[in-house]
Amino acid sequence: MTGRGLVGIGDNVVDLYLDRGVFFPGGNALNVAVLARRFGLAASEYIGILGTDREAAHVRASLRDEGLADDWLREAVGPNGKAQVRHDATGDRVFVESNRGGIRRKVMLRMDADDVALIERMGHVHSSCFSYIETELPQIRAVARSLSYDFSINRDPDYLRRICPMLDMAFLSGQGLDARGVDSLIELALSAGAQRACVTLGADGALWSDGRERRHQPVVPAQVVDTMGAGDAFIAGYLAATIMGGTSADALVRATECAASCCSWEGSWGHPLPDQPAQRSGLSCQSDPACGGARS
Repeated sequence: MTGRGLVGIGDNVVDLYLDRGVFFPGGNALNVAVLARRFGLAASEYIGILGTDREAAHVRASLRDEGLADDWLREAVGPNGKAQVRHDATGDRVFVESNRGGIRRKVMLRMDADDVALIERMGHVHSSCFSYIETELPQIRAVARSLSYDFSINRDPDYLRRICPMLDMAFLSGQGLDARGVDSLIELALSAGAQRACVTLGADGALWSDGRERRHQPVVPAQVVDTMGAGDAFIAGYLAATIMGGTSADALVRATECAASCCSWEGSWGHPLPDQPAQRSGLSCQSDPACGGARS
């Protein structure tokens, strides 16, 4: 299995459903690691920082329940990453506010020799713009067989030019963009240095390009219970398929199937826990719609 596994590195949160009084584990890097395993990739692990509160303990327990090791977790005294979510009349999630990663925003994640050995063994790494590990990416890139990255709705050209030269695969959200805007975003990612780019388009599917070939992948029918994590499931399905030897065309089909599957359960990958409002840590920032949840 050497070189045929995935390491998710970076962000984790809990998504608190205010209207249901429960929270679920989430966060792009954690979601992709967990869901890649759920979607068939036998070797998948997660490296990240947890807080020391009840929510962090639930993230750790849920990760272990999904078959991932907790050997690669760090613990820092303080609140875990949290996002508050409501649901609109259609059942879609609306982010209210977040604490921008909690303690892991203040205690930056750094790779050590054991992490590097894991990356070399597994081969493939996924992270995101919510992970606060930009300074670690050159070291990760030096030992990884491939590196993918979720920019979500971060379209800052300078940021893309900084990160994309290290990427085999750039994932971006097309939320709010028209067709011309999507084309421009793909061109920006590719011209900045990414080998491939994929813009997810919600109900309109996804658009993928490597600069020579271009593919539009439509969605497949879904039994929608909750859209939380569907974009991360798309990424996980795509990466699992390509790591296991699939073509990009096959991986895009698999990605849409995985996104549809994710819509059939609550939370990014289930594991609800009742909220305890009296013990809830305050959220200190304004609405952060990109923090810790599904991507369109």
